Order: sequence, then structure tokens, then C-alpha cells
Amino acid sequence: MENLTNLFSGIPKAFDQELVDELLKDGSVRIERIVSRGQSSPPDYWYDQAEHEWVVVLAGKARLKIERQPEIILGPGDTLSLPAHTKHRMEWTDPQQDTIWLAVFWKP
Repeated sequence: MENLTNLFSGIPKAFDQELVDELLKDGSVRIERIVSRGQSSPPDYWYDQAEHEWVVVLAGKARLKIERQPEIILGPGDTLSLPAHTKHRMEWTDPQQDTIWLAVFWKP
């Protein structure tokens, strides 16, 4: 089956940068698998995306900061919706295990 994908496979033993795999792109919708292992946003860098984003953590742990809000701790099963232009940054991901995200992006 050529469309069969396992979100927990194909992850290298070592990587320096966050891994981003585009799983689907159709019109204004894009779905990505993101794998983090100790990566975080650069100091003073804030994402400010023109798309809405919905994420679910499938495995691992992370701390996310939304501008002018308390830090959010995310673990398996946690979801978060970020409207377009919500400034946010990744403060921390667990360096001892993979944090696997499924992210859905769409245009407003």
C-alpha cells in the first residue's frame, strides 16, 4: 500500500536539527510530522506564521511559549491550536527521547 505511513518509523538515531516531513499537501491544508530531540527555538526568535496551526504531541515532552502567556507543558495526547500570527516559540524539547508532533496547517 503506497500511502501507508507509520509516524514512529524512519527516525534516524542521530540528528542535529528538528526533522520535518510533509505528509500531505492539498490546496490550503498541509500536514507534517515533526520530530524534536532537544531542539528549541533560537534565542529571541518567535514564529509568526500566516497559517493557522493545530498540533498534537504523539510522544515525548515539550515546553512552548506563546507571547504574553505562561509557558505551556505538552506531553502525549496534548493538542494546541494556534491561530495565524500567534507569536510562539519552542522553549524546550526532551533531549532524552523523541518528541513526535503531528501538525496541521491551513490558510485563514
